[in-house]
Amino acid sequence: MTDLVTWAELGGSLAAISGAAYARHAHPAAYWSTVGLPVSMVRLLASYSSTMEACGLTVEPSRWRALAVKAATRREVRPVPPRRGLIRPTTTGLRLRLRLAPGQEPADVAASAERLRHAWGVHAVYVRDVKPGVVELRLVGFDVLRKVRMPRRVPGGPLRVPVALREDATAFVRDYHAVPHELVLGATLSGKSMYLRNLLTGLAAQPVVLVGMDCKRGVELAPFAPRLSALATDADQAAELLPVLVKEMEDRYDLIKARQGLAPDIPDEQITSDIWGLPESERPYPIVLFIDEVAELFLVATRKEEERRDEMVTQLIRLAQLGRAAGIYLEVCGQRFGAELGKGATMLRAQLTGRACHRVNDEASAKMALGDIAPEAVFAACAIPAELPGLAVVGDTSGGWSRIRTPSLSLADAAATCRETAHLAPDVPALTPFRPYVPPVPVKGSGTVATPRPVTE
Repeated sequence: MTDLVTWAELGGSLAAISGAAYARHAHPAAYWSTVGLPVSMVRLLASYSSTMEACGLTVEPSRWRALAVKAATRREVRPVPPRRGLIRPTTTGLRLRLRLAPGQEPADVAASAERLRHAWGVHAVYVRDVKPGVVELRLVGFDVLRKVRMPRRVPGGPLRVPVALREDATAFVRDYHAVPHELVLGATLSGKSMYLRNLLTGLAAQPVVLVGMDCKRGVELAPFAPRLSALATDADQAAELLPVLVKEMEDRYDLIKARQGLAPDIPDEQITSDIWGLPESERPYPIVLFIDEVAELFLVATRKEEERRDEMVTQLIRLAQLGRAAGIYLEVCGQRFGAELGKGATMLRAQLTGRACHRVNDEASAKMALGDIAPEAVFAACAIPAELPGLAVVGDTSGGWSRIRTPSLSLADAAATCRETAHLAPDVPALTPFRPYVPPVPVKGSGTVATPRPVTE
């Protein structure tokens, strides 16, 4: 009887271990909430002081503290770790704040992030500077980019779209006020279109003028036609649309000049204000220009096409240099983008503050996107596997970068969102000739429709 009980207990233990291993692989969020979170908290509380000492994050105590310890306990005075705040569990990990000792800096803690990860048994540890002398440790319990689930509370607002999930389980918000223009690169099936799809549907619910340029006959942007105020499906239409956008930008500068009482002959470059300083009743709607496969605007075959190309590139550079103050923003997408495209390509890329690099076919493409702002991010972009579409490395000209992944959004759902928000498209008279034709949605009738008999003589 005892042997049967022992074998039953052993079988139950093996079943529990197998179930935990399966849950950790198939359902990491559930595993973290039930098993990983309690274990990691016990490890952190039990080994906090020794781990900080092993990482070199402890300091000698003050003289008064040393005297107090000797007088009260007569024990050896040990180095003091950073003061720890309350531990806050989350659905993806843990958060806690550390008060640094005098002489320490956030870079000291960030340099020990990998050691802390192994000591506390978590997937990753990220360090964020909260205020002088205080840093926040964000412990992530599992790989949140394997199966993307956006946070419930996501910061939003005008021209701020939560478009992806960062590797530290926070939302990546595309903020056009902070980063007005962006370059998005990625090979075929890398998730570049998914990124563009999430961004466009996020802006569709806001009072924003959406303009598209898709020289692949509109196969990428045509499903969003109900919400677009203008759409160019080839290079000839793009050559006609760009001068209209430049004229719209100049008219907005004239509006700012008139409101500020400036002389009409002042160059646009000397105006430091923007449309957001105008009263709401006079403020024009912001414009976001989506350019899919920008290389199609650069490729030429004849002398006539070369002249048209130079004119279009010049207009794009003007929009990138001066468009922010006029409320015009660029979202440039492509598979490759560099000096080999032709004259003006490098100058245009320099104006695109934000960068998003998905999986690319060669290292040179990753260097085009990230090499001039964060050279260490190039290696992260080259390591993106093909089985994780939507994974990308984002950065800006400040040098900061991180990995993100866009949640899956079907083309049918994105098109339905654009149809539902079509009434929110602002009316811009200058763009009316470029408004894409949207066929009416057929109304499904109820009941049986009788077919009339043919009339005979």
